[in-house]
Amino acid sequence: MIKSTDLLDILLTNRGIVGEKERESFLNPSYETGVYDPFLLQDMQKSVDRILLAIERNEKIVIYGDYDCDGIPGSVVLYDFFSQIGYTHVTNYIPHRHKEGYGLNTSAIEVFAREGVTVLITVDLGITNIKEVELAESLGITCIVTDHHLPLEEIVAGTTVQVLPPAFAIINAKRTGNLYPDAMLCGCGTAWKLVCALVSLGKENKIAAFERIPSGFTKWLLDMVGISTISDMVPLQNENRVLAYYGLIVLRKNRRRGLRALLLKAGLRAELLTEEDIGFGIAPRLNAASRMDIPMDAFTLLSTNDERVAVEKANYLEGLNTVRKDNVAVHMKKAHNKLEGRTDNPVLVLGDTEWSPGVIGLIAGKLADEYKKTVFVWGRGEEEGDYKGSCRSDGFTHLVDLMSAATPDTFIGFGGHEFAGGFSVSHSALFELEEKLLAAYEKTKHVQLEKKNELFVDGELTLSDIVLGTYSIISRLAPFGVGNQRPLFVFKNVCVVSARVFGKSRNHLELILGEGGIQVKAIQFFAGLSTQDAQGNSIELAQDMRVDVTAYIEKNTFAGAREIRLRIHSVVAA
Repeated sequence: MIKSTDLLDILLTNRGIVGEKERESFLNPSYETGVYDPFLLQDMQKSVDRILLAIERNEKIVIYGDYDCDGIPGSVVLYDFFSQIGYTHVTNYIPHRHKEGYGLNTSAIEVFAREGVTVLITVDLGITNIKEVELAESLGITCIVTDHHLPLEEIVAGTTVQVLPPAFAIINAKRTGNLYPDAMLCGCGTAWKLVCALVSLGKENKIAAFERIPSGFTKWLLDMVGISTISDMVPLQNENRVLAYYGLIVLRKNRRRGLRALLLKAGLRAELLTEEDIGFGIAPRLNAASRMDIPMDAFTLLSTNDERVAVEKANYLEGLNTVRKDNVAVHMKKAHNKLEGRTDNPVLVLGDTEWSPGVIGLIAGKLADEYKKTVFVWGRGEEEGDYKGSCRSDGFTHLVDLMSAATPDTFIGFGGHEFAGGFSVSHSALFELEEKLLAAYEKTKHVQLEKKNELFVDGELTLSDIVLGTYSIISRLAPFGVGNQRPLFVFKNVCVVSARVFGKSRNHLELILGEGGIQVKAIQFFAGLSTQDAQGNSIELAQDMRVDVTAYIEKNTFAGAREIRLRIHSVVAA
């Protein structure tokens, strides 16, 4: 049993944070010492020099950002910079998820060239777009790629080497030979580094337009960096912890009209925002724009200073998110039917011509979590005979390596992270996709990744420990996420005082747990009254039943509530 006086020490020790200085920097992240010099990134100096030259010459610049909750905030960061210095020869471009797909596309590049664009800055994409960058450079467009995805690789003389696009400059902390201290920045974080470098050099060179930039300007942009760092599931360690920590501070002071309107629709209060609110409240609504319609709607929401536009876009995204949730629920039911009787393989492949690219990533993620398998899901594409797909890892399988190991005719294209990716496949290759991926898995399975965010129970508590003081100690380790798991505890042999399901679809569980005269509320979303006993037999939760509960301690502030409760991870009959 953990003593409350020892709780903080145990939590830090469990996370490998043991030295006095290490604990101080973890519990009290320092912006001054924890944020690294952007010029340590390869090609940063030449990128800044080229952009400053473009500004001096009034060249046309395009910011080409990804359509998700990393690329869109990153695009806003660059938009805010150019707006602050009053530079108007710049355009933001975000591709349509369904019509154009992920990454740079040749049609857009050809249009840019005809319009006289001479500088293209990517956000959260471009590192694998070899041919597209080659085309842009041949048309006289200087490409500055800012990305955090893994570059392509090939084996040369027995050595694995990165294959980079022929861009003028590439800012990516994952590049071989990079001296930057943190290789795990998200896409928005990488774009923010570019802005920090621009501001620094512009002010140092006393460029007139940069006199408009107020002190602390780049810190105010951390609201966008915080949203992306948390929602894109990068490890919340090293510099990312500092960026997420200060990003939440800026978000709680919220200056953005669109974000304020969105929080109102989501029932969230800015001053109380947590990383969980970003993951389950903000990010899904921003991502709904590209999943269901036009991604520029999310960009407009985050960048607008017009109150009317802010409210209009917030209402629209809320509606899209509702439709998105309904669609996913319908598709998940169909997905389970498709997988019935064939979930033994280490890689699961399924799809449907009726599934849109906007929801297949969500389906893949949910299935990977449920079956603990690597999952590839495909849906319809815009081009006749082509299909778009998303994949999620089981936590051990490196997806880019897996797709790279497949035969050359398996995919039209692919890319992503170790744990999440996207792909496109032809109709003819679709029928052999599972077979080819299983063969590729056999070739790569000997190389296993360290389990991402592996579940770990911090210790045993009693219901009497569920008080504000305990929650306050736990909160000192926030923000939580990949690489910094929220503390998880077990509560043994507690009594079920009452059990019920709630919600519009009656698909959420609420228990009132009792022990020694103390009663505590415990909830679990997307769960029913059915659980298991110690032998794995199915059993119904009922009043007076004794159970072992594994759960997180949280503070519920939704709709004005003020309560400390448990968020259930699992319940087993004692």
